[in-house]
Amino acid sequence: MFKWFGKVNFSPFTKVTDFAQYLKDGRLMGSRCKECGAESFPPRADCENCMSGDFEFFEMTGKCTLHTFTTIVAAPTGFEDVTPYTVGVVDLEEGGRALAWFGETIAEKEIEIGMKLQVVPQIFAELEDIKVYYSLEKPGTTWAKTDSAM
Repeated sequence: MFKWFGKVNFSPFTKVTDFAQYLKDGRLMGSRCKECGAESFPPRADCENCMSGDFEFFEMTGKCTLHTFTTIVAAPTGFEDVTPYTVGVVDLEEGGRALAWFGETIAEKEIEIGMKLQVVPQIFAELEDIKVYYSLEKPGTTWAKTDSAM
C-alpha cells in the first residue's frame, strides 16, 4: 500500500498499514492509545507516552494553523519540473504536525505564519500507481471520501 506514496516499503508487515488505505479513501486519520488515551498524528503503532501497542484510528478534521513555510526553488531530484513550490508545516487542531504543499486555494502572497488552514488528502487515482499526498487549503475546503467502514 505504501507504493501509493511513490515509495516502496520493504517491511513485510506494519501495524499502521490501514493508514494508507484510509488516506486512499480520503480520510485523514490519527491514532489513539487504548491504554492511556494519547492521540498522535501521524499515527503511531506504539504509544509515545506509555509504549502500549494497543491503539485505534480516529478521523481528524484537518483543521490546522500554519507553524512555518518555505518556497522551494532549487528542488531535489524528481521535483525539478514543479519548482517553485511552497510547503508548510502545520499544527493540527487535534494534535500533531503535518508537512504539506500549499494548494490552489491559497495565493502565495496570502501565506502568513499563524493563519488557519485545512489539510486535504489529495488522491490521483487516474495515474497507473495511485499517488496520495496532502495539500494545505483555505479553511472549510472539502474533499471526496469513500463510504468505507472503519
